[in-house]
Amino acid sequence: MSVSPVMTAFEASALWAVVGVALFALLYAALLARQTLREDTGSRRMIEVWTSIKQGASAYLGQQFRSILPVIVVVTFVLYLAAAFAGEELSISIGRAAAFMMGSMFSATVGRIGMTMAVQANVRVAAASSRSFREALKIAYRSGTITGMLTDGLGLLGGTLIFIIFLEMAPEVLLGFGFGGTLIALFMRVGGGIYTKAADVGADLVGKVEEGIPEDDPRNAAVVADLVGDNVGDCAGMAADIFESYEVTIVSAMILGLALSPFDFKWIIYPLLVRAAGVISTIVGTYAVAWWPDRFTKGDAFRAMDLSYDLSAAISTFSFFIFAYFYVGDLRVFFATTTGIVLAISFNKLTEYFTSPSRTPVDQVARSARTGAAPFILSGLALGLENSVWAILVIGMAIVGSVFFFTGAGVVFVLYGVALAGIGMLTLTGNNVSMDTFGPIADNASGIGEMADLDPNARQVMADLDASGNTTKAVTKTIAIASAVIAAVSLFGAYAETTGLGAMGLNIADPIVFVGLLIGGALPFLFSSLSIRAVGRAASIIIEEVRSQFRVPGVREGTRLPNYAKVVSICTSAAQRELVNLALLAVLTPIAVGLLLGEAALGAFLAGIILTGQLLAVFMANSGGAWDNAKKKIEDGFYGGKGSEAHRASVVGDTVGDPLKDTAGPALNPMIKVANLVSLLFAPVILIVREQLLLVLPLAGLFVVVIGYSIWNSKRELQIGAGP
Repeated sequence: MSVSPVMTAFEASALWAVVGVALFALLYAALLARQTLREDTGSRRMIEVWTSIKQGASAYLGQQFRSILPVIVVVTFVLYLAAAFAGEELSISIGRAAAFMMGSMFSATVGRIGMTMAVQANVRVAAASSRSFREALKIAYRSGTITGMLTDGLGLLGGTLIFIIFLEMAPEVLLGFGFGGTLIALFMRVGGGIYTKAADVGADLVGKVEEGIPEDDPRNAAVVADLVGDNVGDCAGMAADIFESYEVTIVSAMILGLALSPFDFKWIIYPLLVRAAGVISTIVGTYAVAWWPDRFTKGDAFRAMDLSYDLSAAISTFSFFIFAYFYVGDLRVFFATTTGIVLAISFNKLTEYFTSPSRTPVDQVARSARTGAAPFILSGLALGLENSVWAILVIGMAIVGSVFFFTGAGVVFVLYGVALAGIGMLTLTGNNVSMDTFGPIADNASGIGEMADLDPNARQVMADLDASGNTTKAVTKTIAIASAVIAAVSLFGAYAETTGLGAMGLNIADPIVFVGLLIGGALPFLFSSLSIRAVGRAASIIIEEVRSQFRVPGVREGTRLPNYAKVVSICTSAAQRELVNLALLAVLTPIAVGLLLGEAALGAFLAGIILTGQLLAVFMANSGGAWDNAKKKIEDGFYGGKGSEAHRASVVGDTVGDPLKDTAGPALNPMIKVANLVSLLFAPVILIVREQLLLVLPLAGLFVVVIGYSIWNSKRELQIGAGP
């Protein structure tokens, strides 16, 4: 096929068709929202509980956006100055800053609207559970699909419009777009994770262990904060997390596509066409979830979602072949993107095996609770450690496969193949986000049902949905982690091209470079330590507050409602307090390493983050998921059932796992990509500044002081009533 730098009429039309598909995804989200809002909201008591959840979630996100808005404004200005300082054209400097704002706004929009619709859905799912399992499943999953379609639509729309405007210079601008989404995702993941797990740990330890009452008993002062947390953590946080992965993989594919020689627009337009096909396949697959015959699903909600995921994957794979054969004229791109699809499906199956209550590993964890909390915790730790090894081997095989297809074509083509694997993996982003959002919707519905004292059959329907929701959340967390690694490897390749490391190579035998590797490998541990510490501090305060409210006359007896709002306020303060500190750690550390140790050490730093971040994130996410589902299996009557010694042991283990699977583990995804994007964005500035010896040490010293202050501030004790 002849190569031409001129865009053909077909390519121009294809770009606008991609824009049309993105808009169609947003329209489909609006139609699903309309369907959801038409559903019955249930009894008066259900509406009262739901209103408290809705008000708490809305208040939290409003406070969060007010907290991070000044940071977004400052970063926008810094990005413009950095681009101008590095000698970029004025249009690129302005475009990058504007794209950062757009990426931030889109990511925040996905999180906000997705969470709002999840809150609207939970009470409707609770009401539908009295009618049928299939009806409740349909409402829960299609409501989650709203967030999935927003992620697909806005991510595809933003990336395509930027490319149409800037063409060959688009990747320079798209870096800002990706960074905006990534930074917001970091804020929402950290803040939402601290909020939800502080409330959850506090509610479980006092309610289940000390008082011996059910999980969502209305007498527990932390129960509303716990239900609010499911939404701000798993809905808003995960939506923003996967949205930025969706953006970043497009950015990395475009950067590497433009670096290919000779240049051709097909290397850039192909990933956009793949993503557009993914939107269509996602719509078909997600709509089919409620229609699979019982002989296929056997009453298992996760099985219905998994079948639909496979259906979407088959449609997408066929479209890859059509585009690769008839447009690109190179089947290597088909095999590379299909590798990504295979990787996503493999992670679905692998995570489901290690976290589903119907599988042997979780059953073994549940059985271990019969001898106490320590064996239960040890069993879950062993499971998570093993799972992280299999997960990284699967990622390694996917990368090797992508490399194999482009063997002999040059380093840039090989990295482009890895980027295409990321494109393929996140082609089914809509399905992933739909599955994830389904989890907190089902969890909230179960909580509303228990607080409103619905009939046992309806509560069993919601319990079954909730158990599937735990598995879907574990699956999507693992896919998000894997996508972070694939995207980071692609960004690492782009960083190597930008700094010239691609030609020089990375010499780990160099002691300075090796120090960069060590610091990068250590950062995920420090980041996780601070976020888990934040959950522990806040949970301790909530435990004391819930205990004090149980001493109020009438609360334990159920004749007087506790003060839910006070616990919500404590959670909000604790979460807001940590946002900027952890963000500064992720943003400034790579710049400080680059200034002090050089671009080669910074490259090794990024490699260290990718490796340990992946292992640690999967370990924490799946250990926590296994403990949670093992606890639920015991609550379903196995190994002693509710109230038994095994149940009390499982509650302790589950509370240990909560901050691992819902705070520290998921927060590593955006942290990995923030570090890589910051390095890529500021690499030209670092190279220029390092030539000015009088400027390097004071600037690096300032960053080190700020990082040190952030760590110290994150470790300070939080007092009741303290502000953010």
